[in-house]
Amino acid sequence: MLGIIAAILIVLWLLGFFAFHVTNAFIHVVLVLGIIILVVHFVRRS
Repeated sequence: MLGIIAAILIVLWLLGFFAFHVTNAFIHVVLVLGIIILVVHFVRRS
């Protein structure tokens, strides 16, 4: 479940950064949240 959420956040970051050229800090917060959730997912799985 956390992996899916992280993947969605990372895809949203990619879309926001490359497709819509959003350059404010919010899009980078989304990326950091996605990476944190992905790390938590892999740590819990082990």
